[in-house]
Amino acid sequence: MAEKTNSPQVQTSAHFRCMFFCVMIATLTMIYTVQAKQADAFEQNRKLGRGVNIIGYDPLWRAKEQGRFKENHFKIIKDGGFSTVRINLHPFRHMDKDEPYHLSSSWFEVLDWAVENALKNRLMVILDMHEFNAMGADPQSNKEKFLSFWRQVAEHFKDASDTSDKSENVLFEILNEPSGKLTGELWDKYYREALAIIRQTNPTRTVIIGPPSWNSVNSLNELKLPDDDRNIIVTVHYYLPMDFTHQGASWAGRKDKVGVEWLGTDEEKQAIVRDFKKVQDWSKKHNRPIFLGEFGAYDRGPMDSRARYTSCAARTAEGMGFSWAYWQFDSDFIVYDISRDRWVEPIHNALVPPE
Repeated sequence: MAEKTNSPQVQTSAHFRCMFFCVMIATLTMIYTVQAKQADAFEQNRKLGRGVNIIGYDPLWRAKEQGRFKENHFKIIKDGGFSTVRINLHPFRHMDKDEPYHLSSSWFEVLDWAVENALKNRLMVILDMHEFNAMGADPQSNKEKFLSFWRQVAEHFKDASDTSDKSENVLFEILNEPSGKLTGELWDKYYREALAIIRQTNPTRTVIIGPPSWNSVNSLNELKLPDDDRNIIVTVHYYLPMDFTHQGASWAGRKDKVGVEWLGTDEEKQAIVRDFKKVQDWSKKHNRPIFLGEFGAYDRGPMDSRARYTSCAARTAEGMGFSWAYWQFDSDFIVYDISRDRWVEPIHNALVPPE
């Protein structure tokens, strides 16, 4: 007599085969969906365009009613010809003192306010983890805070992956200017751990990563990015020559060194071109887009020199296909005078030339 095909063993085998194929289909569907939604890093970089750094040192993080930066400033930035804001975040002071280092709800309220208003005004948003001083001074003691920050922020924005504005228009920058004791070798380990945390909940998020030594243009060869993650934009910062860009800056050891000019000579311009060309060559070799995340000249320098320098840096960057964000809207290096409610015209015109 023929064996029955509906025996318990056969049914169990068929059941597991069915489950296996269902899992395979679900997995392939998920992979296809992620790939379909994956943003193109070069297109994202093009959309960043011209940006400005904001609110890193604004008292609104302590108490929103004390903030200098107001809701209307997002519209002013957009109307002023910018397409991106790089929000400088100093989260450590807003965390619990002990692990798991929870961020305060009031801090997230300010962050959500900034992100929502930027998006409402059709601005791209970069969330820049700006605790470079603490990380450079003692990377090992601050590592868990650093990783905890990205666990919480990535989790906070994970549902945004299904919302086009927040998934495509909000970018994560893992750390501003790794430097000091956060050496190139150590930075390679730290950023990879943070990136893995981000990818768990934000597989399609565009992430920004820069080289060690203050995001120096001369340190790009120390940056070894994972080949299998192409949704990354590389950032560099540029403040050369420092005797000009940081004249009068006490924190840079140049408090009494003022009156340095930048005349826009061929030699001065070519110095910028040569430095940016090194970055462009690296970009082409590694097929990675470039974001010039900071540049500018401190307020104590001669205004006409500052404007010439700023214009040269911005136009050279654009000519080489870089996006950029000027340092910064308020506080110092300012492009907008909040107390007088007006643009600093020479700097603004250098960044966004009048039509």
